[in-house]
Amino acid sequence: MNAEFIGALEEIEKGKGISKEIIFEALESALISSYKKNFGSSQNVEVEIDRNTGKVNVFAKKIVVSEVKDNLLEIDIEEAKKIDEKYQIGDTVIIEVTPKNFGRIAAQTAKQVVIQRIKDAERDVIFEEFISRENEIITGMVQRISKNNAYIDLGKAEGILPPAEQIEGEIYHQGDRIKLYILEVKKTSKGPQIILSRSHPGLVKRLFELEVPEIHEGIVDIYSISREAGSRTKIAVYSKDPNVEPVGACVGFKGSRVKAIVEELNGEKIDIIVWNKNIDEFIANSLSPSNVVDVLIDEKNKSALVIVPDYQLSLAIGKGGQNARLAAKLTNWKIDIKSESQYKESQNDEDIIS
Repeated sequence: MNAEFIGALEEIEKGKGISKEIIFEALESALISSYKKNFGSSQNVEVEIDRNTGKVNVFAKKIVVSEVKDNLLEIDIEEAKKIDEKYQIGDTVIIEVTPKNFGRIAAQTAKQVVIQRIKDAERDVIFEEFISRENEIITGMVQRISKNNAYIDLGKAEGILPPAEQIEGEIYHQGDRIKLYILEVKKTSKGPQIILSRSHPGLVKRLFELEVPEIHEGIVDIYSISREAGSRTKIAVYSKDPNVEPVGACVGFKGSRVKAIVEELNGEKIDIIVWNKNIDEFIANSLSPSNVVDVLIDEKNKSALVIVPDYQLSLAIGKGGQNARLAAKLTNWKIDIKSESQYKESQNDEDIIS
């Protein structure tokens, strides 16, 4: 290695932001392994690279002993004193053992180390960029599908959309551009692993933040979201400004804002609910589009009995119980739904028993 190599390292330091000293230290460590592999695996050696000239020197470290049992690790006291009279038994003697053709090995190793360090640095930059974007939304292009995993081109990196994070029934084709939620970023030996999601409730939240300026500006807040991806989502919102109607802001003029989100989610139904600090009103709102006659609250068990008109019982419960299930997730309360006639009947039964 020579001054040209040192100059190249300086360019890498400027262009890639990789410290020259880090490369030197990595190279010295790699050259120790190269020396042991080629010239003596049992020796205790260290490698020094001159930071100005690039010259490489290999030094063997040997312990001073009265009787040598291992020539690679020990040196006789008499031999040590020929080097320097001050040496005593137990001291460490450092002897240069640089092989004649070691420069060629050093040059090959240097190339490998520098390439690897550049790769590592680029991976670190990508990791830092994406770890700071966890829980955010990103647009990517479907690159390929393999074993039900969709691999997404994110520009600087590739993300993975696993089956568990896909919307049921959604089909992805190479070249499709889709919006995704950055669920998790992991550091691996092969670089950052970016796990993406289309089914996470956070995707809906971020889509509303993109489409609704009042949410982005903090005038309207999202209180909670419950979602069964690909089918239906309930989102509870409230306004900090009495002059701004939260549902209207989210729906947009002629439904333009919510329509854009529904289209991005391939027709997933979205119920926008007004959050209310009074839990009975919030629970009643959460069962939209059903009307509610009354809500009976059990604070201790955090449960509620909701009474609805007879003709709206099936609407309140929803297909397969979905509406009631999403309402319970949205409010974080147990919800039991009865029609007016069912409730009256249960009250009559209690009167008879009593």
